[in-house]
Amino acid sequence: MGSDHVTRGHGLLEPSLARLRAAKAESLIRPDQRSGRILDFGCGSFPFFLSRTSFAERHGLDKSLPDSVIARFAPSIALARFDVGTDDRLPYPDGHFDVITSLAVFEHIPPQRLDALLGEFHRVLKPRGSFVMTTPAGWTGPILNSLKTLRLVSPEEIDEHVDSYSPTKIRAVMMRTPFDPCALEFGYFECRMNVWMLARK
Repeated sequence: MGSDHVTRGHGLLEPSLARLRAAKAESLIRPDQRSGRILDFGCGSFPFFLSRTSFAERHGLDKSLPDSVIARFAPSIALARFDVGTDDRLPYPDGHFDVITSLAVFEHIPPQRLDALLGEFHRVLKPRGSFVMTTPAGWTGPILNSLKTLRLVSPEEIDEHVDSYSPTKIRAVMMRTPFDPCALEFGYFECRMNVWMLARK
């Protein structure tokens, strides 16, 4: 990838971890959805997943997107800045997206902002649309801190974690949102170090 980094900061394992997250997300997306629109929320300072996935329209939001990256990928990928700490409403109409992904982002979002954000995801999804997320498993904190010390993962990203999640805790969060709690699917990947969830509108 040359000088492109899959995340802020540097970590030897970051490209491999990004590929594993992307592969898991791809496996949870229905083929019929690829003729529509995808939003990758928290796409990072470089839209790694969006630059590799296949959709008719690709959109990404992140507070750390540089102007140079936004310009570089336009118009094939529509990128914009969004700060979940201060911005309340996603800049899209109701029912706009077939798929929303949020890969290794949940753990960065202040818990008091999660309910409103997930409500916004539900609002901008089409009927039968999918929300796909991944997050480190709750028990991995000490391991991630060790990997950070060794510069194997990005210290900048790890230091911004504000919470950690298990499937049970994610389900409890989702039950406060408009998503149907009976339609949630969960699993693990990366040797059970990461959790994935699939929700449908």
